[in-house]
Amino acid sequence: MTNKYICVSFLLLFVLGACKNDTSKKPETITETNRQNTTENIAEKNKPFFKLSLAQWSLHRTIASGEMSPLDFAQKAKELGFEGLEYVNHLYSDELKKNADPEKAMQILLQNLKEKSQEHNVQNLIIMVDGEGDLATTDVEERDQAVENHKRWVDAAQFLGCHSIRVNLFGTNDPKFWINAAVDGLSKLSKYAAKKNVNVIVENHGYLSSNAKLLIEVIQKVNQPNCGTLPDFGNFCLQREKDARWDAKCIKEYPKYQGVEEMMPYAKAVSAKSYDFTSEGTETTIDYKKMLDIVKNSGYKGFIGVEYEGSRLNEIEGIIATRDLLINTAKQLD
Repeated sequence: MTNKYICVSFLLLFVLGACKNDTSKKPETITETNRQNTTENIAEKNKPFFKLSLAQWSLHRTIASGEMSPLDFAQKAKELGFEGLEYVNHLYSDELKKNADPEKAMQILLQNLKEKSQEHNVQNLIIMVDGEGDLATTDVEERDQAVENHKRWVDAAQFLGCHSIRVNLFGTNDPKFWINAAVDGLSKLSKYAAKKNVNVIVENHGYLSSNAKLLIEVIQKVNQPNCGTLPDFGNFCLQREKDARWDAKCIKEYPKYQGVEEMMPYAKAVSAKSYDFTSEGTETTIDYKKMLDIVKNSGYKGFIGVEYEGSRLNEIEGIIATRDLLINTAKQLD
């Protein structure tokens, strides 16, 4: 009997000891889980409210010099930490001349770009369309031809999986005529694009298109769900010396913060323009915190595109400076 009780006692002590050891491990496991969850929560909290895309115009000098092929845009954007691509149509002019058949040349180009974006796991977002005619000209025939010219880029956007093409509304500087012409051209193109599930978005890009109040009046008159805006942090010049469109001193400008705020309710993309930076990394002409506050308060949660247009820094340095400024500024927002 004594031996039996001794065995039972040892068994009970062993079981109790094992239970004690198991219990002592549980707090450590729970603490580690909590620690992991806390780290993830902090990372999520510090995550910007937007994703980053790269506007190809930021690299236009590098491409024009031959230092970089426009076909390598997806690879370069990925290397620089971007998730989305914003193409510029005329940077592919030379590629489109490589085949005598324009349709075949376009298809070869688009297939190449699509494969590149898939290879580097980046998202095709927008095609910036320039040089295809004036959608706001007062000449009806020219305006209709511009609409036709833009249609191939709508088709290209659909093939690539882009959500939008960006168009210009230059036309006349007479508001009365400009509004009517812009509404007509934009309406015709937007109706076509709607069939392709593509948006037509207007950037503040000079002349009356940089008058946000008038631009919104045009968008409202078009009154189509796939017609919207692309607010750019810069580009609010209404008039330049000698009435030049580009490359001249701006002598009349629309209030930039007011303009972005007015455009945001209709925004389907946002462009973070930059020109130069202080030694602390802030933009010299644009208050990025004020701009991002406006964008965030509008409820926008899409991509913000980096578009460096300065000359002091080289293009890669300017892109990185703009990218980092966006990320660091986002952390300062409420």
